[in-house]
Amino acid sequence: MDILRTPDERFINLPGYNFVPHYVEIAGLRIHYVDEGPEDGELVLLLHGEPSWSFLYRKMIPTIAAAGYRVIAPDLVGFGRSDKPARREDYTYQRHVNWVRGLLRALDLRDITLVCHDWGGLIGLRLAAEHEWRFSRIVASNTFLPSSGPPNKAFLRWRSYSQEVPAFHVGSIIKSACVSELAPDIIAAYNAPFPDERYKVGVRQFPLLVPITPSDPAAQANRSAWEVLKRWEKPFLTAFSDSDPITRGYDTFFQATVPGAQGQPHRTIVEAGHFLQEDKGPELAQIIVSFMESTARY
Repeated sequence: MDILRTPDERFINLPGYNFVPHYVEIAGLRIHYVDEGPEDGELVLLLHGEPSWSFLYRKMIPTIAAAGYRVIAPDLVGFGRSDKPARREDYTYQRHVNWVRGLLRALDLRDITLVCHDWGGLIGLRLAAEHEWRFSRIVASNTFLPSSGPPNKAFLRWRSYSQEVPAFHVGSIIKSACVSELAPDIIAAYNAPFPDERYKVGVRQFPLLVPITPSDPAAQANRSAWEVLKRWEKPFLTAFSDSDPITRGYDTFFQATVPGAQGQPHRTIVEAGHFLQEDKGPELAQIIVSFMESTARY
């Protein structure tokens, strides 16, 4: 496997992102993660999606850590400071699940409160279903676990755009999916992991990996995960935004389908787009802290 590694100097002096980098090697790939808060604190796992990286959670990590929790925020393979395989065929849904599973095992993460956004849910919800004993709670935020389709029109437009646009400008894409304005240095920080188009192979491939037909390679594994989630009784919270056309309505599906979602203080965060961590990061962080404080540890 040919691997690209973003030079460290690309990550110097990023606004609001001064966390010490940590690394673990999984299947020959170096995976980066943020590790903040007390080492013995109850664990919060923040999983980002497409095309962001752990920089997305910079406004939330200090609040959660200050509440006494240990925060782990990895960069998915192909994103952030993690290694980036150079060929499209090196990226599959199952490999992404396996890579994050490897991180959970390498760090021996247990009693996890999963906070998952976008592709972080496609990966994290699979892992929670396949390793129930490692997870205590779930917070789903602008995400879903597709198993057969059909996808909505907003996703299909994004899928087509991701393959057809000549230059994949990550920062501008994130800006366009926020309600608030992003300063130039924030946009540049989202672009930092990708010095040129060679580094964006995984970013380009991700939209094609979403299962949209029953015969998709990942569809059966996701259907099996849903069988677990349909009997999931541990606390399950949805915290979606009010202005995300891609995941709109999936929060109510979770609420109606997952037993652990019954009676929880689900939230719709107003004036927030798909990347609500940018628009309302401190508010989302406080929602997570309050949810953890009000629910029993499993």
